Amino acid sequence: MGSKHLRVMILGTGPAGLTAAIYAARANLAPLVIEGNEPGGQLTLTSEVENFPGFENGIMGPELMNNMRNQAERFGAEFATGWVTSVNLSQRPFQVTVNDEDEYEADALIVSTGASARLLGIKGETELIGRGVSTCATCDGFFYRNKRIMVIGGGDSAMEEATFLTKFASEVTIVHRRNELRASKFMQERARENPKIKWLLNVTPVAVHERERKVGALEVVDNASGETRMVDTEGIFVSIGHSPNTGFLNGQLKLDGAGYIVTEGVTTTTSVEGVFACGDVMDPCYRQAITAAGSGCKAALDVEKFLEGSAAHSNWSLASTT
Repeated sequence: MGSKHLRVMILGTGPAGLTAAIYAARANLAPLVIEGNEPGGQLTLTSEVENFPGFENGIMGPELMNNMRNQAERFGAEFATGWVTSVNLSQRPFQVTVNDEDEYEADALIVSTGASARLLGIKGETELIGRGVSTCATCDGFFYRNKRIMVIGGGDSAMEEATFLTKFASEVTIVHRRNELRASKFMQERARENPKIKWLLNVTPVAVHERERKVGALEVVDNASGETRMVDTEGIFVSIGHSPNTGFLNGQLKLDGAGYIVTEGVTTTTSVEGVFACGDVMDPCYRQAITAAGSGCKAALDVEKFLEGSAAHSNWSLASTT
């Protein structure tokens, strides 16, 4: 069976990929969107989203993603479920293999495969995501007003998230496996000066325990004594970093030191002409649904101009990233 030829393929869903699909479909580019093993991205693991514009009373994460998907389909986008196992970006049309068997060719690619929050890998953690376990303080902090919660991690991101969460929570405990933190001196001092922040250091989390179908306690092992104990909490924010989903690219696009795709200036243009990137796979900073959606819009517009043979998209690189 030969490869199916397409003008545009979008790898990954979530706010970036689905917004790109909406714009590309409205431009009559008939995009094919490849959904991974987590259709809709990380927002499908979020309960209520209150900071996406246009929803005065908030909207459930899965519902928001489903609405975006339906909107893209209404304009002519097609969807295929599978995992992109390999790509060949050495020549156009680009070759894309899904599930090691389905072959596609595309004149342009939009990579929106996102970044996965690193988890601890302990018992009860994934089962309680959305029910007290979170990886995004900005997304979920509002739901923990006057609650006692924890942030697990020792880097700058953990300090920043803990400080942010003190706007809502009555108490925030930073949990770290060592006595020393990896965070910068400034971020550590800022956290230590906050009266709402407590410390639980030199312990290893081993399990998240449920109480009334929500997070109730974190089980930890004291690294000095070996003693195991339960620490009550009403919420756990895991802040040990993100991993951009770029492994399938096999080094064919320029990445930064942390593995995020490098784009040119204010555009979504990558190091390979005809390949564009949007969303969390190229954004190590903001990681918000609305910023991802905005970059998805940019990617679709860049693709449209590229396929028209216009050089205009390259002239948008006014803000050099060098």
